[in-house]
Amino acid sequence: MSNLPKCPKCNSEYTYEDGSLLVCPECAYEWTLTAEKSDEAVVLDANGNVLQDGDSVSVIKDLKVKGTSLVVKIGTKVKNIRLVEGDHNIDCKIDGIGAMKLKSEFVKKI
Repeated sequence: MSNLPKCPKCNSEYTYEDGSLLVCPECAYEWTLTAEKSDEAVVLDANGNVLQDGDSVSVIKDLKVKGTSLVVKIGTKVKNIRLVEGDHNIDCKIDGIGAMKLKSEFVKKI
C-alpha cells in the first residue's frame, strides 16, 4: 500500500495521486502534496477544513467585540481573509465593524 496522507477534509484513507495533485474519491477534495509537506502551520476551521489566504468564511457563533458594545452575529460572512501567526490567526475586515482578528475555531469555510 502507498504512503499517501489521508484526506484533510473528510479523513478518508483512499486518496490517490493525479499528476501533481492528491485526490479524495469520497469527497472529491484535491490538494497538493507539497502543501502537506510544508513547514507552515496548517490553519483549520471549526469543521476541520484547511483555510488559506483569500478564503471566505462564516462566523458560527455570536462574538462580542472587546472594548465596544458591538457584536459579530452568527452567520456573518467574511470575505478575503488573511492568515497570521498567533492566537487570533485570521485577519479580516467585517462590514459595519472594520478590521478585526478572529480565531479560526469560530468560523467555517464557505
